[in-house]
Amino acid sequence: MRWKTRIARGRRRFVVAALTAVMVALGTAAAVTGVSAAATGKPAATGKPATLGGNWYGAAPYVMPFDNSPPALGPVMNATGQKSFQLAFILAPNGGGCRPTWDGTQDVSSDTQARSMIDGIRAAGGDVTVSAGGYGGTKLGQTCGDPASTAGAYQQVIDKYSLRAIDFDLEEPEYENSAAIHNEVGAAKILQQNNPGLYVSVTTAGTTGGEGTGWFGKQLLNEAKSQGFTPANYAIMPFDGGFNGSSAQISALEGFHATLMSTFGWDGATAYAREGVSLMNGRSDSGEYFRQADFQAVLDYVTSHGLSRFTFWSVNRDRQCSPPDNNGQTSGTCSSVAQGDWDFTKYTAKFGGATPPVTPPPTSPPGTCSAPAWSASAVYTGGALVSYASHTWKAKWWTQGETPGKADVWADNGPCA
Repeated sequence: MRWKTRIARGRRRFVVAALTAVMVALGTAAAVTGVSAAATGKPAATGKPATLGGNWYGAAPYVMPFDNSPPALGPVMNATGQKSFQLAFILAPNGGGCRPTWDGTQDVSSDTQARSMIDGIRAAGGDVTVSAGGYGGTKLGQTCGDPASTAGAYQQVIDKYSLRAIDFDLEEPEYENSAAIHNEVGAAKILQQNNPGLYVSVTTAGTTGGEGTGWFGKQLLNEAKSQGFTPANYAIMPFDGGFNGSSAQISALEGFHATLMSTFGWDGATAYAREGVSLMNGRSDSGEYFRQADFQAVLDYVTSHGLSRFTFWSVNRDRQCSPPDNNGQTSGTCSSVAQGDWDFTKYTAKFGGATPPVTPPPTSPPGTCSAPAWSASAVYTGGALVSYASHTWKAKWWTQGETPGKADVWADNGPCA
């Protein structure tokens, strides 16, 4: 999923000072995960992966372990039943070179922080997949000379962390570089051949244009076809492209399903089984809103049609801002919508096969719905407050007839009763 910040799909910031501050504030890597041998009653982690089904690797939500205030994952696992996480992102060094790093700054070969996070997750009975690429930064496919050397760099990551799963997040600007995509797809094929049983997923951009992905996304599929490479699934990211809730996302998935059939000659059932989706929780970079009801609707579609991946960006954002709407801004550390902690992770847990614990009641009651009820015929100007669907909404600019929760003009100020 992405990176302009990508506050949302990361998608991240290369701020070494911020990384250092986060790690100092959290103390040890065990504090980062919130999981320790003492806490779980299990022996110290050996780094050996848990035995998880492919459904769990398809259900792994993204986590940035070095930025955007990484949450303690032990409490997340306990509160949701989630067993898998997707750590992002593996890149080439910022200064160039064909060796793997975290976010272009942290060498995988000398890493201890991500290593400890992974060990903590495994000590609690879970496992990880690692994502390569994302939006922005320099990718290994761009700096390594060919598929074999690109695969060699990724193999170092697999060996370092004893990985059973890896994700190739191929999107802007890399997927506009045909040579880089050739190297990435070729590397994925080599890794699949050299690591029997390795779960390999591919993530790319989603569009509303009727085919589920754009021209470069289709060229990516054609490259995979030409190389004879078939991953566990191809997932699109239906956000940051004019999407309006779950109906637009489901439409994109149907379009992508047709694209997979036409590209590879698959029948309908095979195409669904090789298809996945990567969502964004809350407010996207471009101001779209995806709430819990949208996640449930897409999950219902995914499970009823037999798709094999359901994930989202990101666990770092799966908590409520203060105020809940974050003043109409997108954040990398909270969702900008009203929610309980880890509400969105519970949907991936359901897809993986867990029954999430019941959400505890909120620690404070919602405010009173003191604003007048929204009216479709009324004219509202910036700053106007209305009540609608047990929430208070604030108009950002002039509006008439645009339903709160459905149009970006309205900022959600939180629940009310």
